[in-house]
Amino acid sequence: MPKMKSNSGAKKRFTLTGTGKIKRKHAFKSHILTKKATKRKRNLTHTALVSDVDTRRVRALLVK
Repeated sequence: MPKMKSNSGAKKRFTLTGTGKIKRKHAFKSHILTKKATKRKRNLTHTALVSDVDTRRVRALLVK
């Protein structure tokens, strides 16, 4: 049986931490930034963790 392939889109969007959690970036930071407050844009810059509910689904895409 051949090896499972990782989802190419997921590979680019998620990274694993040392403890096995999955890091992600915030949405809504790419364009139409003039109407968004500076504080809001700054807070969207930081990375976040994938919620516990979605972790299993993302891990399946990453095949790990």
